[in-house]
Amino acid sequence: MSFKIAIIGAGSVGFTKKLFTDILCVPEFKDIEFALTDVSEHNLQMIKAILDRIVEANKLPTRVTATTNRRKALEGARYIISCVRVGGLEAYADDIRIPLKYGIDQCVGDTICAGGILYGQRNIPVILDFCKDIGEVAETNAKFLNYANPMAMNTWAAIEYGKVDTVGLCHGVQHGAEQIAEVLGAKSTGELDYVCSGINHQTWFIDLRLNGRKIGKDELVAAFEAHPVYSRQEKLRIDVLKRFGVYSTESNGHLSEYLPWYRKRPEEITRWIDMSDWIHGETGGYLRYSTETRNWFETEYPQFLEAASKPIDASRRSNEHASHILEALETNRVYRGHFNVKNNGVITNLPRDAIIESPGFVDRFGINMVSGITLPEACAATCIASINVQRMSVHAAISGDIDLLKLAVLHDPLVGAVSTPEEVWQMVDEMVVAQAAWLPQYAHAVPAARERLSKSQVKTREWAGAARRSVRSIEELRAEKAALKQAG
Repeated sequence: MSFKIAIIGAGSVGFTKKLFTDILCVPEFKDIEFALTDVSEHNLQMIKAILDRIVEANKLPTRVTATTNRRKALEGARYIISCVRVGGLEAYADDIRIPLKYGIDQCVGDTICAGGILYGQRNIPVILDFCKDIGEVAETNAKFLNYANPMAMNTWAAIEYGKVDTVGLCHGVQHGAEQIAEVLGAKSTGELDYVCSGINHQTWFIDLRLNGRKIGKDELVAAFEAHPVYSRQEKLRIDVLKRFGVYSTESNGHLSEYLPWYRKRPEEITRWIDMSDWIHGETGGYLRYSTETRNWFETEYPQFLEAASKPIDASRRSNEHASHILEALETNRVYRGHFNVKNNGVITNLPRDAIIESPGFVDRFGINMVSGITLPEACAATCIASINVQRMSVHAAISGDIDLLKLAVLHDPLVGAVSTPEEVWQMVDEMVVAQAAWLPQYAHAVPAARERLSKSQVKTREWAGAARRSVRSIEELRAEKAALKQAG
């Protein structure tokens, strides 16, 4: 087989390498072309050197090109994969920093809440540019695989306004299943069957079977509470399981941001999170992790390049959906996964226009969703609250309506639990002014927002958050990795 895959945001080096090696685990794909594109020439050249080394070490005919000219990379592509972060860590830092001034403490800030909504405002204009180029220069009926957050908003914009065949992909379901299999004592996730459905980052394991035996709420709660690690790291998630009756796919830190109950007061935050790793609820945890990862890669790049000389091991192919979807579409080897698509009645008690995450099967005929799923009422209610925020956010990003943007933020569950309307109005003004370089649709609104800020009487505070940690130096990271290696 010979076709072209374009990867937008390929400078996300570790993830691009994973996608690349996964795809090359499919024997039929050795003759394909990968076209890498990114706004950073520096990052592009680093990842190209790594991928070239993999091709050379495995004696493959695979072609790898790299260009900052996105349109050129998309020419003739059959599949387009996006893993962009518009605004980079600079804009992301404001997604965390500015809401903290108004009492909003986020762990990740990339899905909804104040940070996720502004992240979507930066992404959606760029996503629509991608879609325009895909429609004009990519292969006819090219498929757009979106890995970039905020997943639901980006996918919603690409489908509804970009008019491109789009599927959103995430790994939350797989990671949740791995946890469940472990606490139940399964030898592997292959012993676990499940139906997981909802919306991205709020997906629910509504049917669980271990070797064919149905697993109920009480057994699952007992298994998690008995686990020596998860009982400590996933306290909030276990509490939701007890109250809702089903387990959520998302980590303790992620899930805490989408609900109005657990991060509304500093003392509550420290009660429900765990600081053993950023993902369990640390304030700005993902920002710190991303910063450290970038710094580590820049410093230790020669080691990454050397590691690329190892043979590809197909047994280590990851459970990221992309390679399995492409394999099913091209070879007709059927793949079952969980995909982000427009609902259109697949989940009976969520809005038809929403972007859902639910089971589907892939073959030569495309992605075929399992329809007729009904969520437990509490799960549906939680999802609908987020969907309403996502819908307003997408419409605001398309129209450049700053008042609608403020209403979207106001209706966010956590923001509404913490902030007054006056605080929300000022916070959004401040975020739009700070991120104006990445928000072209709001250019007309920036002068007035700046004027309002100069006259505002709303008080703010400089607050690091309830559980903030400093970015570690390269020396500290080296020492930690050495200690872990010695202990292991």
